[in-house]
Amino acid sequence: LSADKSTESKRKVTCLLKLVSAVGAGRCRLSKIGASRRPPPARVRVAVRLRPFVDGTAGASDPPCVRGMDSCSLEIANWRNHQETLKYQFDAFYGERSTQQDIYAGSVQPILRHLLEGQNASVLAYGPTGAGKTHTMLGSPEQPGVIPRALMDLLQLTREEGAEGRPWALSVTMSYLEIYQEKVLDLLDSTSGDLVIREDCRGNILIPGLTQKPITSFADFERHFLPASRNRTVGATRLNQRSSRSHAVLLVKVDQRERLAPFRQREGKLYLIDLAGSEDNRRTGNKGLRLKESGAINASLFVLGKVVDALNQGLPRVPYRDSKLTRLLQDSLGGSAHSILIANIAPERHFYLDTVSALNFAARTKEVINRPFTNESLQPHVLGPVKLSQKELLGPPEAKKARGPEEEEIGSAEPMAASASASQKLSPLQKLSSMDPAMLERLLSLDRLLASQGSQGAPLLSTPKRERMVLMKTVEEKDLEIERLKMKQKELEAKVLAQKAEDSKEKENHCPTILRPLLHRTVTVAKPLKKAVVMPLQLIQEQAASPNAEIHILKNKGRKRKVESLDAPEPEEKAEDCWELQISPELLAHGRQKILDLLNEGSARDLRSLQRIGPKKAQLIVGWRELHGPFSQVEDLERVEGITGKQMESFLKANILGLAAGQRCGPS
Repeated sequence: LSADKSTESKRKVTCLLKLVSAVGAGRCRLSKIGASRRPPPARVRVAVRLRPFVDGTAGASDPPCVRGMDSCSLEIANWRNHQETLKYQFDAFYGERSTQQDIYAGSVQPILRHLLEGQNASVLAYGPTGAGKTHTMLGSPEQPGVIPRALMDLLQLTREEGAEGRPWALSVTMSYLEIYQEKVLDLLDSTSGDLVIREDCRGNILIPGLTQKPITSFADFERHFLPASRNRTVGATRLNQRSSRSHAVLLVKVDQRERLAPFRQREGKLYLIDLAGSEDNRRTGNKGLRLKESGAINASLFVLGKVVDALNQGLPRVPYRDSKLTRLLQDSLGGSAHSILIANIAPERHFYLDTVSALNFAARTKEVINRPFTNESLQPHVLGPVKLSQKELLGPPEAKKARGPEEEEIGSAEPMAASASASQKLSPLQKLSSMDPAMLERLLSLDRLLASQGSQGAPLLSTPKRERMVLMKTVEEKDLEIERLKMKQKELEAKVLAQKAEDSKEKENHCPTILRPLLHRTVTVAKPLKKAVVMPLQLIQEQAASPNAEIHILKNKGRKRKVESLDAPEPEEKAEDCWELQISPELLAHGRQKILDLLNEGSARDLRSLQRIGPKKAQLIVGWRELHGPFSQVEDLERVEGITGKQMESFLKANILGLAAGQRCGPS
């Protein structure tokens, strides 16, 4: 009995182990599949900057407590054992002789390219008060810091990538805020109160009501940033005469819109953050308001440390919501941004504890993993309705039912021929000749890709019966709506024609009552005002200078007026002078040739210089020229714009004189 029990227990244990191994293998496969779909990781990069000794401080002649070993590592004295040193290794170390350009080029400049890919980036300046964070981020007119250098390079990149002929159109906007005593304040609009931080459905952090200023040049950035910087809260302490009493965040957005189909949109955000320094109130001497400010600063930095620890330990809850600062930095730490932390430290010995604390925080932050991804979306593009026949909408069984007996007999021989030429099988998408060519090409390429991957399913348009019926019903409703609108348009046109006919008939039948004039009084018809056209001075001078050129600007055309008299049986006619505009044939031919050259060789911007040509029409002309070749005559423009002969005549008159004089006419 004991042997049987042991055998049974062994069998149960074996089955249990197999089950556990199978579950574990399934979990491994699931984790691998899930990991393959997740964005690639990017660790938070950490750079440490050691500022030089400040002149006039106590102990400036003492040796520093921190010493750099190479470009990535440093050591600091161990306060527990003076015979030993604590060594740290980071992504970069900048000594006291490093310049602003060294820090920017080595750590910040490489991440700007990610913004043009639709990804986010963050730069944080961390350290104790008086360690040089604001100098690193802002700098001075002689030594500009990270913020002005990054904005200058970013605007240059956007100008190059968004130039004419490039596939993307780029725009840059900026926002500037501070977190003061757990209140989010807009520095670009000092009248706004405490703003709230929200999260949209895609997990992006946003602040409703935050001012956004568009910038196209560095002068625009300075015009908005410099007055806003004066609104930031600063105060004097024992350690710093202008100590930052708030966390300042400069948010720069780069929006990209694709000029051609499929009209994608991308958005990249750059956070440039100047954190307030942690303070020891025993050394700063803070009292009253300064003590309250330092308490809020230390509390937010404490929550920041908790967030870093939770991310490193893989805890299920990360306390982002415990502070406004960490809530705003949710993308930068453990989120979707390429983040760089610049830890600023001081060499003086009385900063020793603050320096060790900053280095420990930087060492923990180096282990945080972010997963950047591209923020891309498709712009809804309205396409023309695609008309499909009933056979194309129905699948093979339904199409067979819809065919008549004659078609069924003829169609019975079709599968035999189709099976003989299976290698030349055509996609059902090639029947859609009424579809937009660009969209049809994309669908055909997708169908070929699915066929190359060995998909054994139905073709791309073979949907279930219920979905096909819904699609057919929608198409029929759209067709009925189009027919109804066409009938309504015809009715309106008939009404307009009838109204015009009535008006003309009334004018013919209308005979005005003529009062008989008084005796011996002559009644004259009012003569029209003389009209003259002022020509450009350059054109008149050029025509006068040429010896063989004839100037035909105004033509004196004699007109007659009727003079009615009581004694005369018929009214007398008297000639009077009247001026009429007449353009010489040479000037007309010269202007037409210039317009034709501009239509064939000018860019969209040059075409907008013509009157009655706006941005959309200019793009249409350029596209028509690329598709059909150069214009043979100016009248070919009617095919592009669909204008009538009278409109073409007014278009020529409006542009010929200015173009012949060498002047550029502005858009109407």
